[in-house]
Amino acid sequence: MSEPLLSVRDLEVSFRTEGGLLQAVGGVSFDLQRGETLSIVGESGCGKSVTAMTLMGLTSGPNTEFKGSVKLDGQELLGASNEVMRPIRGDRMSMVFQNPMTSLNPVHRIGNQIVEQIRAHRDVSKKEAMARAIELLDAVGVPDAAARARAYPHEFSGGMRQRAMIAMALSLEPEILIADEPTTALDVTIQAQILELLKQLNRDFNLTVILITHDLGVVADIADRVGVMYAGRLVETGTLDEIFYDPQHPYTWGLLGSVPRIESTRQARLAQIEGQPPSLIDPPTGCRFRDRCPHAFDKCGVEPDLVSRVADPSHLDRCWLEVSERPALRQLPNGLIGLASPE
Repeated sequence: MSEPLLSVRDLEVSFRTEGGLLQAVGGVSFDLQRGETLSIVGESGCGKSVTAMTLMGLTSGPNTEFKGSVKLDGQELLGASNEVMRPIRGDRMSMVFQNPMTSLNPVHRIGNQIVEQIRAHRDVSKKEAMARAIELLDAVGVPDAAARARAYPHEFSGGMRQRAMIAMALSLEPEILIADEPTTALDVTIQAQILELLKQLNRDFNLTVILITHDLGVVADIADRVGVMYAGRLVETGTLDEIFYDPQHPYTWGLLGSVPRIESTRQARLAQIEGQPPSLIDPPTGCRFRDRCPHAFDKCGVEPDLVSRVADPSHLDRCWLEVSERPALRQLPNGLIGLASPE
């Protein structure tokens, strides 16, 4: 396999708060190949967005502590100055933020906001930059792009604003696009259109994508590989098929068990994960999921490493359960994968 485009090793991000040191991300590692789509999934507050924003250098501050390494084509980005990151942000790595309703400046026209980014990185005239902005808006499916480029954000629907954000993110032809919950505020029809657009961009431009989401339906539609996060840790990583058809960690079973199936009976209740995520200021010792896991036992008092315990070396998990016991534990009477049998 070729050298990864992006290599993240033992990434830790902590914030100093009045209550103590909050470790939002703890020891996250992954590689990203060119043209690959990696989806990072987990509950709200598990560290997905902090991980993504740290890759872009957007979590730096006097109360932030970093450890580990983030390398883009061998260049270290973690802790890099704004002077180093400025030519990388938007140009080589770009990000679509979570809420399209608040990500655009309400007092500037859509086209001018795209022009501003282009001219900040490229020595082109305003006219050339505007032509590029119109071309991009047209490419992402904004109708009558030339006229709509003169519109203000409030004149766009949520789906159109998200398309404008994607156009802005792609304006400098970045190598990596980070999409943080790009479909959360959209209805299912517009969501499907945005996902199809991302897949088309991946196919046409060999765009490398990091997709942050809690929606497993979105993951199934677009991802090549999946990383499952819990309480700041990656607890399982693998290909899309490995995660969906042979999940190894009880937390992954819970996430999959909470997804409705068309073939399930009306009376069947969805599996649920009992309890609440732990405090990241005072996390539990050992496995961070053990207080919510119905299969926890004495060995879970020591945190397991994220390693391969199955035949495929690329399928990693962080669980002490014997591999031979897991299929029986995760299978429910109604055929769903989950943590507990519905009553």
